[in-house]
Amino acid sequence: MKRSSFLVSSASLAALSGGLAGAAESVPGGAHLVERKADFNEAEFAKIVGRPADIRQVWEAVAFHPAMFNNVKNALNGLQFGYGYAPGRISMAIAPHGPSSAYTYSDYLWSKYRIGEAFKTKDAKGADVTSNIFLKPSKALDKNGDPDSEDSIYQDTSIETLQSRGVVFLTCHTAVEEQARNLVKGGFAPAGMTAPQVAGDILTHLIAGTHVVPSMVATIAVLQQRFNYSYITLAMA
Repeated sequence: MKRSSFLVSSASLAALSGGLAGAAESVPGGAHLVERKADFNEAEFAKIVGRPADIRQVWEAVAFHPAMFNNVKNALNGLQFGYGYAPGRISMAIAPHGPSSAYTYSDYLWSKYRIGEAFKTKDAKGADVTSNIFLKPSKALDKNGDPDSEDSIYQDTSIETLQSRGVVFLTCHTAVEEQARNLVKGGFAPAGMTAPQVAGDILTHLIAGTHVVPSMVATIAVLQQRFNYSYITLAMA
């Protein structure tokens, strides 16, 4: 199994939910802090981000600002309905790193490692967020409705809805490794867990459809240079 370009399926999440038995063998790509080329499935990555498209856009996000998904939704709508690009010919990627990597963390990770507390993310009542509240739509959506309707998929900003519209979500290997160390140092990891164990746990419990890349800042350069993605940053403080 490769750590990079690792597609997490619901089946693999279920199989891994029991813990880290045999972790050294099951963690994609091994336990290097810096991802090696031999551990990166570059062909699969190229297939994912290089599919046929008429326009390509990559969104970088560092600081934790979930409002960015509204901008992504607006970009998709503008390209599809305003400029007339066919939905299947729009290639869009979300490139979160730093705290924003947590967008691609499963509920299991948000709860186990107290991600909301670690990243100071509160819900509407001021309590620490304990699950990935950005993942699923908050209501039933009309998949074929009027794009002006608040009940259509075209006005929803959940990760799953954006994925259904073709948006690719990436996860930064380097960010995960660094965050694992910070979670251990900060006391957010269960007692006795090492940073490599935490990193392995994170990388095998990402949300479905996430693709892991060696370094997000390097990947953004590759997306621009090799695959002709235009670049937008949402690295807000």
